[in-house]
Parts: sequence; C-alpha cells; structure tokens
Amino acid sequence: MKEEKVYLTLQNGQVYEGKRFGARGDVLGELVFTTGMTGYIETLTDPSYYGQIVIQTFPLIGNYGMIRSDCESKKPYLSAYIVREYCETPSNFRCEGTLDAYLKENGIPGVYGIDTRELTRTVREYGVMNAVISSRPVQDLEAVCRYTIRDAVRSCTCEKETVYETKKAKRTVVLWDFGAKENIARELVRRGCKVIRVPSYYTAEQILAYGADGLMLTNGPGDPAENTQIIENIAKIAGKLPVFGICLGHQLFALAMGGKTRKMKYGHRGVNQPVKDLKTGTVYISSQNHGYEVLADSITKGKLSFVNANDNTCEGVEYPDINAFTVQFHPEACGGPLDATGLFDTFMSMMDGGKKNA
Repeated sequence: MKEEKVYLTLQNGQVYEGKRFGARGDVLGELVFTTGMTGYIETLTDPSYYGQIVIQTFPLIGNYGMIRSDCESKKPYLSAYIVREYCETPSNFRCEGTLDAYLKENGIPGVYGIDTRELTRTVREYGVMNAVISSRPVQDLEAVCRYTIRDAVRSCTCEKETVYETKKAKRTVVLWDFGAKENIARELVRRGCKVIRVPSYYTAEQILAYGADGLMLTNGPGDPAENTQIIENIAKIAGKLPVFGICLGHQLFALAMGGKTRKMKYGHRGVNQPVKDLKTGTVYISSQNHGYEVLADSITKGKLSFVNANDNTCEGVEYPDINAFTVQFHPEACGGPLDATGLFDTFMSMMDGGKKNA
C-alpha cells in the first residue's frame, strides 16, 4: 500500500505528522485517548465515542482482525481512529477481516505512525481538546476551536422498539437506549430477562405503560446536561419501578435528582480504572468510557457508593428510598474485566423484591 501523509492539527496549534489508513477524507472531532490493551473492536463500536477522534495508547492494533459478533453496535460512531501501528495481516481463528477494511467500509479515517505516547501526554497535560485530520496542516484554527458535539444521544439511539426474548423469562426490563452497548442487553437476557429496548425520546408515560419489573438507563455519548427532556422524564419515573443506571445513565439520573455534572480534564477511558466500594472497602478494576463526572458534593437525595481510587471522583450512587442505583463504570465490561458483573445480580434482586419497594 502506498503511504500517504496526513496531519493532525490540535486546537492549541500543535501538529503531528502521520500516515493514512482506513477511509480517506478530512475530519474534525474531539481528541480523546483510551488505555485498553485489548478490546479495540468494542472501542470502535461503542456509541459513547460519538463525535470523537480516539487515540489508542496500546502500540499495535488490529492483530486479531475484526469480528462482527464482538461489536457493541451496528456501526462505529467515532469520527476517526489514531494508532501507533496497525496490523495489516491479522491472525486469529475468529478473524473476519482487517481493521483497515472495516474503517474503509464504514467511512472512518484512520491515522498511524504518530507517536501516540507523546500525543496522549499532550492531552493529559492540556486536557481534552478539538483536533482536525487533514492532508495538510491547518493554519486557521477558528473552526477547530468552535467544534462542539451536539445531539449526541439522539444520533446514537435506536429508532424503534426492539425486544430481546429468552425462554421462560422471569422478569421484563425496559432498556432506555441513550447509545447502548449490546452487552448490557446480553447480560440482562443471560439472567432471564425479557428486554424491551426503546429510543431515547420515549416519554415517562410510554415507559411506565410496559408495566416492566425494572428500568435500565444505558451508557451514551455527549454532555449529560444537554438532555433536558430525558432528565425531566427520569424525574417522573423515579420511585415508580426499580432503576439501574450505567455511565451516561448514572449522570442523567443524578441530574434528575438535583445533582450536578461537569466535564473532566481528560476523562476515564480504558479497562483498568480502579473503583472502591465504600461499603466493603473492596477495590474493583473496571471498564470506563466517559468525559463527564457527577459532582459528589451535589448528591443530596442519594448516597455515594463507589469512588475512583485514582482521583476520588464519584463512581456510583445508591438511592435506597426509591429503589435505584447507578454506576459510572461499565459492569457489562466489553472489553474489560469482569469484577463488577455482580451488579446485574443486585439489579435482579431489586426487581425480585417487587415494584412495591420502589
């Protein structure tokens, strides 16, 4: 393959030279990094990366190819993908194609040959910033600085109701899709739940009309505070059935309960984030992908349950009076460790306790 130069221009004026792979074309986005050593397929297909240019810190990416059944959504939602080196000849018995071909098929530009360690240190030092990938360095940075991710949840949610059936379902769960990873539904089905996946724009009345045993608030992209209608609908539902929230769902529920969120300097993205259970003192290694946090001191209607062992940020809240709990990390963990999958069992116990406790 003929090498083609490409330039990454950051909004602070720094320029990095690399080479193209994947789809051709220029792209603008928010520059973030993820530290996962495995799970690049799940990273590529996690809707939470909507509008973002993702740096993969692990140096070699693509060595086990692309595997459709490992995808977390039907298509990638990130804007572009940056790696140190990509593998042109993957080797794995499940491999169905190359990373390069997958990016081309889905119109996602890729960049390789950049010193991703140096680039990641830049993001850590200055914080998340916008950037543009182009055939030549960009001189006028006005449009780059002005870029903002908007309507992220509406751009990633499903368009219609979808039902995941299982034999002899014991419970029914409404999965409110804000940009959900597929493995959340899989974990619920695995535990004997019929899952009804509904779009983000559904109202509280529509959701309550299902008469479900519980409600799952999923992960998703963007600024949680932008979703004012969803927050209003969550407030109407709270206390009427058991609720489990993950990632963006955690943030939206906190906002609905009067809490506050803010953008982090560079977020938590990877599969090695330690979270401490404040009840037991146990530390779990978790999978995470978020750029916003719930401010712990803004929580008045719930109780802090988990904190990040690195920076002490809020990682979970319990709302025992209304039979709800939320976590910032990903207990469905694809890719990532399985330490926290037991939280799905906690949700099952809440639902088995009956809606009378909500």
